[in-house]
Amino acid sequence: MELVILLAIAIFVIAYRKNTGDNVYKFFATSVASAYNKYAPYSFKVVREKTKELGQEYTLRQYTTQVIIFAGVAGGITYMYFYSILWCIFYALVAIMFIPYLAYLRCQRVYSEYVFEQIQVYTTNVIMEFNTTQSFVKSLEGVRDSGILEDPVLSDVKTMIDMSYENGSIDESINFFNQKYPYYMVKNMHQLFLQITKEGARDSGEALENMSMDIDALVEGVYRDQMDRKNFHGRFITFGLVLFFLVMVMQFLLGTDNYISLIEIWYVKIILHAIIIINSAFLMNGEKYYNADVGVE
Repeated sequence: MELVILLAIAIFVIAYRKNTGDNVYKFFATSVASAYNKYAPYSFKVVREKTKELGQEYTLRQYTTQVIIFAGVAGGITYMYFYSILWCIFYALVAIMFIPYLAYLRCQRVYSEYVFEQIQVYTTNVIMEFNTTQSFVKSLEGVRDSGILEDPVLSDVKTMIDMSYENGSIDESINFFNQKYPYYMVKNMHQLFLQITKEGARDSGEALENMSMDIDALVEGVYRDQMDRKNFHGRFITFGLVLFFLVMVMQFLLGTDNYISLIEIWYVKIILHAIIIINSAFLMNGEKYYNADVGVE
């Protein structure tokens, strides 16, 4: 225990000496941010920047609050299990290490929701434009020039237009977009346009109207799923935390002194560690499901 305290003091002193006149907390936060920007995958950097643009990225204060809560809850639960300061500190640090992963999941969810909204705008407006132009490529150009789309969907629509003119057909451009955005509404709408273009349907108005209704139904289903996930998420977290506190029932039944004597046995300690790890994995899987892609197959 003394070694841990001395190590923490040494880290603080080194940080302060290297950062004379600056706030040590600010120095630490800046160092972490620099390391993140250096080693984070490019794809996630794009996702995180879009999350910032949407105003849904956590502030430094919110991340600090997360650190305090995670360390406090993990440390408190661990102490309740083992009555050991060392294990308390160890699990508190491990819990803090999961915060970047949770931030990654949350940013992916925000970005996925944003892209889904853009896809909804894309499909709906391409159908509206086609009713006027009767040309798929002209419809894409109308949506491109309307100013209603944003990147990355806007850039990919421009790529579709270029590919269509270059190849003289819409097949490859549609395959490109379908692979990048594997949503049901995208595949169904593109399939309809392929049929209209190749078979030369005389009256496409009714088919397009039915497609619009199908898209509305799919969108409604996705948003209903989002609400269900949100409700499930709150109950899931509560249930997961309750599982950790079941050890209190055992302490109540055995008595604190008997429980402390029991956890001195090596295989009891292994069982308690296994309970913590399994419960934590259970919570992480639930978080991953909650933040999974919106509207994607």
